[in-house]
Amino acid sequence: MSFQRRGVSSRQAPVAPPLPGGRFFVIVLIMAITSAVLIGRITLLQVIDRPFLQSQGDARTLRNEVIPAHRGMITDRNGEPLAISTPVVTLWANPQELPADPIQRIVLAQALGMSLEAFEARVARYSEHEFMYLRRQMTPEAAQRILDLRTPGVYPQREYKRYYPAGEVAAQLMGVTNVDDVGQEGLELAYQPHLAGHPGQRRVIKDRRGRLVRELDVIREAQPGGDLTLSIDQRLQYMAYRELRSAVAENEANGGMLVMMDARSGEVLAMANLPSYNPNNRAGIDPRGLRNQALVDVFEPGSVMKPLAMSAVLESEGFDRDTVVDTSPGWMRIDEYTIRDIRNYGELDLAGILEKSSNIGMSQLALELHDVAIWEKYHQLGFGQSAETGFPGETTGHLPAPIRWSRSERAALSYGYGLSVSAVQLASAYTAIANDGTRLTPSLLRLSSPPEGTSAMSPDVANDLLDILETSVGAYSGGRRARVEGYRVGGKTGTVRKSGQGGYATDAYRSVFAGIAPISDPRIVTVVMIDHPKAGEFYGGAVAAPVFSSVTGNALRLLDVPPDHEVE
Repeated sequence: MSFQRRGVSSRQAPVAPPLPGGRFFVIVLIMAITSAVLIGRITLLQVIDRPFLQSQGDARTLRNEVIPAHRGMITDRNGEPLAISTPVVTLWANPQELPADPIQRIVLAQALGMSLEAFEARVARYSEHEFMYLRRQMTPEAAQRILDLRTPGVYPQREYKRYYPAGEVAAQLMGVTNVDDVGQEGLELAYQPHLAGHPGQRRVIKDRRGRLVRELDVIREAQPGGDLTLSIDQRLQYMAYRELRSAVAENEANGGMLVMMDARSGEVLAMANLPSYNPNNRAGIDPRGLRNQALVDVFEPGSVMKPLAMSAVLESEGFDRDTVVDTSPGWMRIDEYTIRDIRNYGELDLAGILEKSSNIGMSQLALELHDVAIWEKYHQLGFGQSAETGFPGETTGHLPAPIRWSRSERAALSYGYGLSVSAVQLASAYTAIANDGTRLTPSLLRLSSPPEGTSAMSPDVANDLLDILETSVGAYSGGRRARVEGYRVGGKTGTVRKSGQGGYATDAYRSVFAGIAPISDPRIVTVVMIDHPKAGEFYGGAVAAPVFSSVTGNALRLLDVPPDHEVE
């Protein structure tokens, strides 16, 4: 009997034959090499390349960020701000990180206030770079609204923007800074090294959107710029600008300027110019408005020079206040020129010559002096020289050298023709009359100590001229509209024909007034010039003198100067 064993089947899986020795070796070798490569790469990454890789990672998170330096503040003499720096945000982008999605690009362009075409053109222009400005000097709130879009590649940068609280009132004096906060005009330019400060640097961690994660350390602290205290009194500046603007508008003039100086220190208390501009919004600026005319422009001063020329007369032998000059018949011929007065005034003493503003009287006196007497006096008074304010573009004016002067040139100089001056130079010269003969150098900064000044005439002559100037604004004089209720004031009018290519115009004038107040104890000197009034009046006494009256009256009250007599 035979038995068949269950569970044993012919279908049992065949046993694979052993691999040949060569193939096995190859597989083992490949596995060994692969393992070695992986181990080597890990070692390379962890040990050898670690500093490089960490630096690459840090470059995407660590930043050395500039800490902007706060620009110094400019204030008036009482600490009122005239120029301050406010924090702003500049948005920039890495063009290579900006999204390709057209919707995101449209939304970003609209938020920036740009057309899509302008935005794409800007991105294309900087496509090979990693930095481009999107919008400069935005308010933090406006910048945050754009950052809230969370557009890849858009980053913020903290900066400062200059703001001028007085606006157009003191624009030409302050000047402006550019978008990088660097002074470009005026005192901002003149004192750039003092105001600017020095930026600092800090190490920070930022996320991929440029937002600050953590400040690690400060490498170098920012050093803020120095503050600047001006001689200007903002109250007087506003008032001077207001009255000047009113006069220019009322007389349909091209413009004007006003300078008020402290008669004791030489500090400039107010300096106004028209036309002007708003330094906080420079769109559509009239280029004429950029010029600080009172310091950088010149004009022939005309009859306001007569009191200064008279000082040379009073210091010469043979002349005093009682000297009488016959101005009949109201005209005289000098060389090939005819000089005229408005009418025949007959005999005039020195006070009468200034009160009537007689060209004949001044010419006769000038021709009695030695050839360069008037020139020397004008030079002593600072004409033809820098006023030394340090203001950019300050003019020296023009005082012609006395070489082979003709008689007509000497005569013309005595009544204010043949030379050119700035308003500041003229005000400085009048401080000599107001300050016992000592001319004060004008200062745009508040002074901490009394100035020395320069002797320009004797105290006796200066006091004589003060008395004479008071008569020149008497009730029946051409300067009567310069009078100030309650105070004794003095001054001189000027009506100057404007010169052109063909000589002097017959229908274009500058109206000028220079005055001192109060005569009893001089505190301020003020010069007013209105350029080319066209509304009808053009005489200095009718156009410029009323501005002096209004400005001076308000200034004396603001400065708490006691009145000379009670107002009825």
